Amino acid sequence: MTTYRQLFRVAEFRIVLGSYSMLLISETVKMLALSVLVYAGTGSALLAALAYVSGFLPQVLGGTLFLSLADRWRPRRLMAGYDLVRMALIAVLALGVVPPVAAMVLVFAVGSFAPVAQAARTALTADLLHGDAYVLGRSLFTVVAGAMQVVGAGVGGLLLTVAGPGGALWLAAGACAASAAVVRFGLADRPARSGGGRGAVRQTWVVNRALLRDRPVRRLMLAQWLPGSLMVGSEGVVVPYTSDLDRASSAGVLLGAAAFGMLAGEFLVARFLAPRRRERLVPWLALLLGVPLLAFLWHPGVLAAAVLLAVASAGFSYQLGLAQRFLDAVPDETRGQALGLANTGTMVAQGLAIAVAGALAQVMSPAVAVLLAGAGSVLATLLLWRTLTGVTPGAGQDPTPGATGAPAVPRATTGTHTGAGTV
Repeated sequence: MTTYRQLFRVAEFRIVLGSYSMLLISETVKMLALSVLVYAGTGSALLAALAYVSGFLPQVLGGTLFLSLADRWRPRRLMAGYDLVRMALIAVLALGVVPPVAAMVLVFAVGSFAPVAQAARTALTADLLHGDAYVLGRSLFTVVAGAMQVVGAGVGGLLLTVAGPGGALWLAAGACAASAAVVRFGLADRPARSGGGRGAVRQTWVVNRALLRDRPVRRLMLAQWLPGSLMVGSEGVVVPYTSDLDRASSAGVLLGAAAFGMLAGEFLVARFLAPRRRERLVPWLALLLGVPLLAFLWHPGVLAAAVLLAVASAGFSYQLGLAQRFLDAVPDETRGQALGLANTGTMVAQGLAIAVAGALAQVMSPAVAVLLAGAGSVLATLLLWRTLTGVTPGAGQDPTPGATGAPAVPRATTGTHTGAGTV
């Protein structure tokens, strides 16, 4: 069975993982500093909140318009170039030469290309690591993502105190430059996966439609998107739930427990379960996402609720057993776009689930909203049971090109991947 030690023997994987860590830290520091600057300049809590998420919101736009660039550009050039663009953006923010609203617009514009760079990084990881090594590498990116976001938040808070927003932004720009240098001089210059025939936007739409029209691929994406995203909806009502318990300050405990459960589940399943056992447990781990939340029918206290959320979040490890099947289901020349579409769909599904849970909490108790999120996750898992167990309807059939002339997508023969915050 593959071990983490073996992964770190792959020099280029170390480069990709290291640059990803620097990206996460710089992004977290940037968002914190920008939020402080916007609030100081406008006095608006709403604009400050929007500034904090302005780097993430446009990813949905980029995921639907520009993803084809992940396969049409050389991965090293794309990843290093994006780091340099981010460095230039953060330098402009640090100089304070644009007003707060204009700064948010710039962040939004640059952020729309984040899915392209991430898709290229994910596809490159699949090139570097094969079989179970890729699955273990995918889990390591999830663990690093959670850890670096926590580190970034701590470092960002410290920098804001010691150096102020401007100083924090300059250090974030330096991290971007370091990441670009590591990528440029540490990775081989691989060719693009596909050529340019159509415009980038048109190509993105054509391939996205081809992927979503292919039944096995579509069901694999739904298997990734729905069970986990519906569970995430419960986290959107943690604050009102703890407020109902007169323990509003404990919201961070519940969210931290959920994050810990996800990271622990990914690590344990990836490290200690053999590939075949991991694949057999996929539907049962997916079921784990929702079942513990049904206990919110009894309005558990803070400690019990934290345990339930931690156990439920551990179920996210079900995606590890689907990782290789998804790679097998899509053609190599559009692998980057397919992985990017999977990530974008996860973000959209989680955002919608949180919004729906918040709306439900407005008309009923937050505990019932959490219960319904869990029930929805269980229902989605049951509806997708055949896909989660590896029985994909239509597998092995000859693909048929669509009426639009979109490239046909091969049928899946063996599982998918990528959760929020993963590579």
